[in-house]
Amino acid sequence: MARACVIVLDAVGVGALPDAADYGDEGSNTLGNVARAVGGLDLPTLEALGLGNVEPLEGCAPNAGAPAIAGRLVERSRGKDTTTGHWELMGIVTPQAMPTYPHGFPDDVIDPFMNQTGRGVLGNVPASGTEIIDELGEEHQRTGKWIVYTSADSVFQIAAHEETVPLDELYDACKVARGLLTGKHAVGRVIARPFVGEPGNYTRTPNRHDYSLEPPRPNYLSLLGAAGQKVYGVGKISDIFAGCDVDESFPTKSNVDGIQRTEELLRTVDEGFVFVNLVETDMLWGHRNDPENFHRCLQDFDRRLPGILDALRDDDLLIVTSDHGCDPTTPGSDHSREHAMLLAYVHGRNAGGRLHEGGTFADIGATVNAWLGGKAPGKGVPGTPIVAR
Repeated sequence: MARACVIVLDAVGVGALPDAADYGDEGSNTLGNVARAVGGLDLPTLEALGLGNVEPLEGCAPNAGAPAIAGRLVERSRGKDTTTGHWELMGIVTPQAMPTYPHGFPDDVIDPFMNQTGRGVLGNVPASGTEIIDELGEEHQRTGKWIVYTSADSVFQIAAHEETVPLDELYDACKVARGLLTGKHAVGRVIARPFVGEPGNYTRTPNRHDYSLEPPRPNYLSLLGAAGQKVYGVGKISDIFAGCDVDESFPTKSNVDGIQRTEELLRTVDEGFVFVNLVETDMLWGHRNDPENFHRCLQDFDRRLPGILDALRDDDLLIVTSDHGCDPTTPGSDHSREHAMLLAYVHGRNAGGRLHEGGTFADIGATVNAWLGGKAPGKGVPGTPIVAR
């Protein structure tokens, strides 16, 4: 029975895209710059698979006989965020960038949001999530007002202290915002950002929840469903696709939780698609400009990757990729417009160091769809299979 697993290492970009300067990201290279910042990568399992064939990486040698197909993938969509990246991995190109708000959200969004939720708003500016919580957390607790903020991405983020506003009320407020943010204000995601702690010592909790736009169909997830294949979403996959065409969802509290869940699924399910997002490289370290811990996070994945490889069966397809960059060595804390990494491995086969050149994000979904016998896509669904059964 056919099985496929795609693991998205969130924000592990591998070099600026040709149009990166249009986004202010010229020179960004998340993985390459992290490698230089830490004096060389120490990722022996990924190196053995062929990570050094993706691009020149300090501390990670090329491998002419690597078992995985390696490459860098181009994003055709306009954007550099989680939604556009993951959607294009599954064959959905976003030709027009989703709206962003460098000056905060207008009154025709904020006023009805306050009226419908019964609370005022603090902030309403682009900001680092940890910094705005430190800045406004005490006032939020005193007044009960929402902390609303955005970033360079198409997001409406709502932060609230879990002891000041119950989680269910925060989630309901996000649903209100999602209902308001349509048409010209149709942001990619509304994000609940709960936190705990005391003034001067606030920390975000794992109870984040994303409310995405519904993705257009057909796409590779819907094509798999039409062919009778089950899709298992690990981490925030179901959130990113608004629950559409994900049969079973396994939200996670950490990368370790996500890796363990992935291994469990690979040891128990007999067919279908395991689609995984591991977010900590992005959420905890990329946005905080911390290359050392970014590297340690990758090392943690690398140490646990042998368990995933051991859970594979002959002719299982495993792809390790990314959705955008978030270069922790450059000024600012926003995502960066970069190539996605590609390592595509079929258990029991050796790719002999083969490279996949000129590929796009949608090649990931095309490969999974072909591997699992999904319906053939129409003209509107791009992508070329990387490997054939």
